[in-house]
Amino acid sequence: MNKVSVGVIGLGEVAQIIHLPILESLSERCEIKALCDLSPRLLRVMGERYGVDRLYTKTTELIQQEKLDAVFVLNSDEFHTDSVLAAVESGVHVLVEKPMCLTLAEADEIIRARDEHGVQVMVAYMRRFAPAFIRAKEEVEKLGNINYARVRDIIGRNELIIGQSSTVHRFDDLPEEALAERSRRAKSLVEEAIGEVPEDVATAYRLLCGLSSHDLSAMRELLGVPNQVTAASQWNGGSYILATFEYDGYDVCFETGVDSQRRFDAHIEVYGEEKSLRIQYDTPYIRHLPTTLVLHETVGDSYQERIIRPTFKDPYTHEIEYFHEVVTAGISPKTSPEDFKEDLELFKAIIESLGHLS
Repeated sequence: MNKVSVGVIGLGEVAQIIHLPILESLSERCEIKALCDLSPRLLRVMGERYGVDRLYTKTTELIQQEKLDAVFVLNSDEFHTDSVLAAVESGVHVLVEKPMCLTLAEADEIIRARDEHGVQVMVAYMRRFAPAFIRAKEEVEKLGNINYARVRDIIGRNELIIGQSSTVHRFDDLPEEALAERSRRAKSLVEEAIGEVPEDVATAYRLLCGLSSHDLSAMRELLGVPNQVTAASQWNGGSYILATFEYDGYDVCFETGVDSQRRFDAHIEVYGEEKSLRIQYDTPYIRHLPTTLVLHETVGDSYQERIIRPTFKDPYTHEIEYFHEVVTAGISPKTSPEDFKEDLELFKAIIESLGHLS
């Protein structure tokens, strides 16, 4: 099996809890060769933990000085485009955490660079690689007429779960100018994406790009792109969103929000005439909690319910194994930059339905 040399850019909580441990567990497929983060102390701690001595505080230095097959872009999303382009332009494949970027112009720039340099860019939508999701897609194709679907993601803040289950290293040695640049970029990119909008609407857009991108991306793969957004609302400063989508012959309700309960309720439910199915996700921050497929069906006089748990292996591991195939076999990933653009366009349509972008 071909081993892929990997650089990891951004060593925050998702890297510490998910990506680095999985890469270590997949040592026959991947080797962590270099790490990059703005925090020198965090770099030293993670370098010692994973036996990596090639440590960088700048993405460009990592890309220029290391011979890598691929990089994982896990830093703050305001800097995703810079990191992706630096890797792609050096002929390095990329796995980038969602959101790939915040604007359509950035997405187009990434696509142009990818095509010019002949590498692959894959967006890390791990829920779409869960075996239960893949089985659900097969079931939807056999469902016949769809009457209704619901997409729901109402969760407690990440730290409520992480605080009880993981140790995450954080240090206060980030450069002040980097923090100021992050804030400036965030404002500028959101304004470029959706114009000058009230703060709560900007917050809603960031929620769509972040948490909601998982849900809406999976919805698109299961059901296709909706014909239109028929209604949308947001409240609690943009931390809750409700939207309805029109499909041919049925509507879909999308609901999302973040609160202070220690629970994670993320699912997609599709209702046919005599059968329905639900993909139930649990928090990804506790690895190996199963993603399940629940089937409800009327057969003759009986009503049947089945719970299918294909595996305890977490979706992130399936995703990284898939990315290994992207790099070594040259396949084009299903979660491509073009695929992600469809999410950006849907986010804009939701914002427009809120009464903006008109």
